[in-house]
Amino acid sequence: MPARRCIPWPDKRLRTPADPVEAITDEIRAHWNDMIDTMEAMPGVGLAAPQIGVMLRLAVVDASETRGQAIRMANPEILYASVQMRPHEEASPNLPGLSALVARPRAVTVRFLNAAGEVEERDFVHLWATSVQHQIDHLNGRMYYDRLTKLRRDMFLRRARKVMG
Repeated sequence: MPARRCIPWPDKRLRTPADPVEAITDEIRAHWNDMIDTMEAMPGVGLAAPQIGVMLRLAVVDASETRGQAIRMANPEILYASVQMRPHEEASPNLPGLSALVARPRAVTVRFLNAAGEVEERDFVHLWATSVQHQIDHLNGRMYYDRLTKLRRDMFLRRARKVMG
């Protein structure tokens, strides 16, 4: 499958909550495959379907060192988040050339439909947890800069408008 084009910010789809996935079908599997190819081409550690213009609650995450360990998720939801925070420099292919330091819970437990169509609960820590939370934000119509203080967000958005033209 070819890598897909990531829609450029400030496309309104990036601010729109995605629709739930009813069942894991061949079409859903094809979206996941396109998303993994797109994530690898960036290269990145995760991708949510709305980033490529597919308005479904689909995400892929691969924070492994060796790659090829992508986890496919439909309708992911956080059940538990640790109180310990972990700062990480986050970015998005929808806003190329920009990044911001965002603090998120160090560990999360997530429930999702897996590639077999079964409900799965999985614990994620460190970069895996950061990426999963980042993708779930995308599915909810949020961007990573929404997690910044108002002052830092305003400065970030001014910079984004200059960079994105």
